[in-house]
Amino acid sequence: MQPRSDQRTGLAYGIAAYTMWGLLPLYWRLLDDAAPSEILAHRMVWSLPVAVVLLAVLRRWSWIGPLLRQPRRLGLILVSTVVISANWFLYIWAVNSGHVLEASLGYFINPLVSIAFGVLVLRERLRPLQWAAVGIGALAVLVMTVAYGRMPWIALALAFSFATYGLVKKGIKLDGIEGFSAETALQLLPALGFLVFLGLRGDASFTTGAGQALLLSACGVATAVPLICFGASAVRLPLTMIGMLQYLAPTFQFLLGLTVFHETMPPERWAGFALVWLALAMLTWDALRTAGRARAALAEAAARAAAAAQPTAEQPGTPRPPGLTQ
Repeated sequence: MQPRSDQRTGLAYGIAAYTMWGLLPLYWRLLDDAAPSEILAHRMVWSLPVAVVLLAVLRRWSWIGPLLRQPRRLGLILVSTVVISANWFLYIWAVNSGHVLEASLGYFINPLVSIAFGVLVLRERLRPLQWAAVGIGALAVLVMTVAYGRMPWIALALAFSFATYGLVKKGIKLDGIEGFSAETALQLLPALGFLVFLGLRGDASFTTGAGQALLLSACGVATAVPLICFGASAVRLPLTMIGMLQYLAPTFQFLLGLTVFHETMPPERWAGFALVWLALAMLTWDALRTAGRARAALAEAAARAAAAAQPTAEQPGTPRPPGLTQ
């Protein structure tokens, strides 16, 4: 078990990570003069120098050689890079096109999609409350389809792309910094080529002013800092607590959509969101209950093992180990 002070530090890092992710729409709106594709390209290009600095500081280079000799893992990294790039682009486009609320819905739905992937792809078995949560999530999508007058494709695309990314990452088995570095290395050349193309056409916003150039070049920091905080949190906190913290980011996005960007929220959309929140509450309760039972079973097993290790009665004349007293 982690020391209490270590858990407090992990909690602070986790809150910082998910808060920054939740407030990213404010940053993307500052770059509204640039096309989403240009913002994405700068995010890719400037993320690699940050990743290289992190690897240099941590001296974590030894994974590169073995990875280059494993074509299957390289292929999976290429797939994860394509999927997360599509997710980033859609999220930036959604924010700058006035769909912050629907984007937040996507990240609320994401845990339900991940569970469905676990059943369909990994053949995992669900507990009854998890089945109920997935069913309520499906009902929420139907309600939101009626509310929007169309399928909430932005939310679904964000949820499915991020769940796919998580599924592929399971097969890669690289830590956060290493995986981030490998993906940004693959993103660099296409992104840099696109930015050169924009510059030659005269469509690049990077050269329109020092402020815009600074904001675009800071995209790498805005991408890496939450990831670093998340990594520091993940090694200090139990998964159940990480699972609860993940709802902070879409909650902040939802509040920004309502209060800062003033997006409309008619009653039928409230109904759809309420169903999603009910499903997430059920998942959280089930996770906490299961974790509590696991801890209790572990403690009971440890107590039984300790009791079995003690002699039932001490025989007269039995020599004592040195240092033991009555």
